[in-house]
Amino acid sequence: MTTRNSILILSCYFFFTLPIISYAQQPPKWMSVGSLHNWYSPMGCEEEEGFVQEQQYGLQWPAIYKHQDMQAAKALWIAVGNHVYPGGSTSPAVAHMGPRVHGVNEFFPIKFEVVSKFDPPQVKVNGVLSVGKPVTIDRIDTSIQADRMIINVVNTAAGITMTREIMQFSQQYHDNYILHDYVFTNTGNTNQDSIIEYPMQTLTGVYFYFLYRNAICADTRYVIGQNPTGWGINTMNDIRGDGNTPADPFFVDPTGNGINYNIRASYSWHGKYPPFTLYDNIGGPVWTPYYDKADTTGRLGAAQFVGVATIHADKSPLDASDDPSQPSTTSYEGSDEPNTTSNSFFNSAKNISEYAWITRGHRSPRHADKVGPTGDPALGSPGGMSSAIGYGPYTLLPGQSVHIIQAEAAAGLSHDACVEIGKAFKVSGGKGDQLIAYNGLSKTKNDWVYTGRDSLFLTFNRALANANSGYAIPQPPKPPKAFNISTSAGNILLTWDVYSASDPLLKGFEIYRAEGRIDSTYRKVYSCGPTIRGFTDSTMKKGTPIFYYIASIGDTASNNGIAQTPAGALSSGRFYTQTFDAATVPTTVRGNGSIPVQFMLHQNYPNPFNPSTTIRFDIGASCHVDLKVYDELGRVVATLVNERLNPGSYSAEFGSSSFSSGMYFYRLAAGSFVATKKMLFLK
Repeated sequence: MTTRNSILILSCYFFFTLPIISYAQQPPKWMSVGSLHNWYSPMGCEEEEGFVQEQQYGLQWPAIYKHQDMQAAKALWIAVGNHVYPGGSTSPAVAHMGPRVHGVNEFFPIKFEVVSKFDPPQVKVNGVLSVGKPVTIDRIDTSIQADRMIINVVNTAAGITMTREIMQFSQQYHDNYILHDYVFTNTGNTNQDSIIEYPMQTLTGVYFYFLYRNAICADTRYVIGQNPTGWGINTMNDIRGDGNTPADPFFVDPTGNGINYNIRASYSWHGKYPPFTLYDNIGGPVWTPYYDKADTTGRLGAAQFVGVATIHADKSPLDASDDPSQPSTTSYEGSDEPNTTSNSFFNSAKNISEYAWITRGHRSPRHADKVGPTGDPALGSPGGMSSAIGYGPYTLLPGQSVHIIQAEAAAGLSHDACVEIGKAFKVSGGKGDQLIAYNGLSKTKNDWVYTGRDSLFLTFNRALANANSGYAIPQPPKPPKAFNISTSAGNILLTWDVYSASDPLLKGFEIYRAEGRIDSTYRKVYSCGPTIRGFTDSTMKKGTPIFYYIASIGDTASNNGIAQTPAGALSSGRFYTQTFDAATVPTTVRGNGSIPVQFMLHQNYPNPFNPSTTIRFDIGASCHVDLKVYDELGRVVATLVNERLNPGSYSAEFGSSSFSSGMYFYRLAAGSFVATKKMLFLK
């Protein structure tokens, strides 16, 4: 690592001569080009319900599946030990952003922009843009090493200006972590304007303190215990790299698998929830589904591990080498303790209490070791436990900076593994000691879930290797510049274009398809060389929603293996070209030969139905006919008819085993005639 202090001192003082822009009013922005998605606030940290009015929102992995949110709240507190309050008293002061306070009058956003290495691809379904997470690119910079980056500059009441660069990569071995590169500079600027209030103030006892309230995961919030797991009451937290060596740790770090477990990391998983006694809840087996009533296999709904690793922390403003003793505080605190709410930089008494948290040091035993495999992770707290890490103490002279890099990551069992292992666990009747065979190995359900920790630390290792390489990981070719999907009679036509036909990395394309719903299994349906620009898909089931993504494929020679990247061809990230709207080939419309004198939409039969039903309608004059099926949220799930028909009586079939049980609506638009009816699908 090299220091950027001298550059940042100049850039900070130059930047604050620019006109003030009200970045505080900007909405949060997504990082969503990898398999891990999260939102970020212009205020400098992501507090509880800071984007939507949901306590459990963000930190989604794997993000293609629904309800994978694992973030309940975060906090960044910047503390100084020598603050002089009005009236002359001197004691520590803390500027707060989160977990429940909004940072108003303490954090002052100065800059908040999204930078991309290239223009995002345009994905269209039947001529309409298909977009997942909305992202507005503020500028293109082909020189950045990440695929996408958020630059966030924030002044604080402590007189310390934070610059954070949030970076994400789409390369398939590095797409499940997001890097946070922080520089904290003593600018003496304590508000949003360009005037330096304390140009010559030396700050001592400086700490940068982070709280993480994780809840793994939203998919099982109303399955395991009916709500409390959604605020993290059963969240288990653990630490590595803190110097503590308990005699009987919850996890015994394995050896010989090439993974460094001594990396400085704080991480969480879905722990035991004692009030839930139907079966062992580790991994969140879904036996009685909440969101998807058809999801009755027993799938593991909360098998993820999430956490933050320290990649680098300066020894001092004058020594930019990495300090292995940082973070100096690794702890866990009750998520609903008084220190987590009503925080104020101007409350001396409360700041003293918070400073005691911030400077606590390495708490022993660690949370997981204190709880043990069968204990209650809440430890008596109604809100469960948040993990805490703090860097310091530092002394900052005017203009001096401290540089810290973190990797926020998620990993665990694959979706297919969660289905197969969860199914076997349910078939066993929930026996915890039952060995489950998967992928050539046999383990208990819990031991399978705990392999997610290995995956998380492998991810941390890759993030560290990426940073140490100067972010020079091997690159896949760019994704296609445009991806267009259009339906026609009996077929779906896919066409694409490229940024450059002479891209030396590009060796071909692969197209993947899912049927029925966006988060079902994707299978490769087509591969081709680099000069091909189209494919006609005629093998899907008519009337069934179809989703696609296309990946650009590189050659094996361009992958030099840097940053623990496995050998082989690399592919562009799926979220660049994922379709989020269904393409549906209309079913064959059958006429009975009669010619009615009016328009009419009939009740489907049978109703309720499983797996299919017939919808009849009468057309009284030649016109264009559109017959669509919608779910209860108003989303189109199937287009059954989209063509011009002559007068007559017709019928169309609807249904698929991939649909969820529930109410559906079908709507007929024929000329000026419009009618809607309900139907019920029961599995």
